[in-house]
Amino acid sequence: MAEIVQQRIEDRIPELEQLERVGLFTKKEVKSIIKRVTALEYKLTRLIVNKEDFIAYIQYEINVLELIKKRRAHIHYQFKREEIEYPIIHRINSTFRRATNKWKDDVQLWLSHVAFCKKWATKGQISKVFSSMLAIHPDKPALWIMAAKSELEDRNSSESARHLFLRSLRFHPNNQKVYQEYFRMELLHSEKLRKQQKDLEKAEMDLVSVKQSECKQKCKSNTYIHREAAFVISLLNIAAIFDFTKELQDTILQDLQTNYTEDSFTWDFMAKRELEAPGAGEELQTAKGRASDINRREERCCQVYEEGVKSLNSESMWTCYVAFCLERLKRKTNVQELKEKVSDSPLTLQTVCSLVCSQRGLLSAVAAVAMETKESYLDWSYSTGGYKKARKTFTSLQENRPLSKAFFTRMIQIEKEQETPKMHNLRDCYERVLQEFGTTDDDLWLQYIQEELGPLGQPENCGKIHWRAMKFLEGESVERFTSKYTLLQTGHL
Repeated sequence: MAEIVQQRIEDRIPELEQLERVGLFTKKEVKSIIKRVTALEYKLTRLIVNKEDFIAYIQYEINVLELIKKRRAHIHYQFKREEIEYPIIHRINSTFRRATNKWKDDVQLWLSHVAFCKKWATKGQISKVFSSMLAIHPDKPALWIMAAKSELEDRNSSESARHLFLRSLRFHPNNQKVYQEYFRMELLHSEKLRKQQKDLEKAEMDLVSVKQSECKQKCKSNTYIHREAAFVISLLNIAAIFDFTKELQDTILQDLQTNYTEDSFTWDFMAKRELEAPGAGEELQTAKGRASDINRREERCCQVYEEGVKSLNSESMWTCYVAFCLERLKRKTNVQELKEKVSDSPLTLQTVCSLVCSQRGLLSAVAAVAMETKESYLDWSYSTGGYKKARKTFTSLQENRPLSKAFFTRMIQIEKEQETPKMHNLRDCYERVLQEFGTTDDDLWLQYIQEELGPLGQPENCGKIHWRAMKFLEGESVERFTSKYTLLQTGHL
């Protein structure tokens, strides 16, 4: 063991002498390095070694490299790299290989080696590291993608990247992410070749035509494997990044419209595309013109959605339609003309709410959307038609589940905002919300009691409400209610 360590220390002597000779390290620092690495070397030659010892060894060597880099910049000395840095880098790579051979399953250790190779310009080693890693971990698609990207970006080798993607598809023939990244790589390669040939217009056109033809074939084969609109749309979005893929995008779009009309993603995507359609140039020069243009786009979106729900009357289709309407209604603007146009929009809250609450039924898949719609519709009714309209809206929707607590508390707030609040209406609201949430929400019971203790209420009703609360509440909510009610009685709540 001692002989092995001594030999390794002696192998370092030439680089250490160079460090001292060129003035990067002092004699004292060199002695300190020898002492430290001797201790680290002994740890790596024990019969039972720990992964942490290898990591500490590698980290120390990397710290030495970093320090050399700083010292070089400080004294403006850039020579003797072959005698100084290269042996250290070689030693680190060798130590990484020893560690990954011993702990093959540690993916993070492999990736640390890759990161080192990238940072310290040993890109020739990266391919070897990835090759060894993939031989051990062929079941991890992310590693195949990482290796292919490295070949393309770090080594500028499209052929090697393509070869890795094809190999990965043998192991993961149904992995969408692998197909997506493979598709992106081919387009990046096409773009690169296109730029290289930009001075030869004819050659460029021929080249792009060939590469787009290849991409079309890959796209078609991918969509046959993954019969999902979301995947096809992801390919279309990737293609849209590149400015030379219009024909390819048209091909994918045609495939989407032909083969995927039974998927709500298709209708959702096609509807939202209407928002991106180009408008009339002159009209867009004024705020009023822009507002009109937005309304027309939204109307076209709604027409596509309406066609979608007729063709595909499913929960997911309705979810897409209603979620889109709510999202558009939430958008804000500081332009007065746009604000005025909101009331003329095809996407009024009344329209959205009728979608959720009409002969079509309230679908469980859109519960969250439905509840949010009702809350927004109640707010809109109050802001546009005042108390009477809000009260009418509340009455019409309060039996239409699913319902949120916020829907009821908003109506309670509206009641209390009136110049002369009516206690019987407040009681109606509390009674109704407690029917929905009275078994778990102890705060609602306390608020009801506080309302009766207020100037509009009847304190003698509090005892009955307390008795009902104790009867209806379940589990830990009973304990919480009892504690808070005691605090309320003693004036501490």
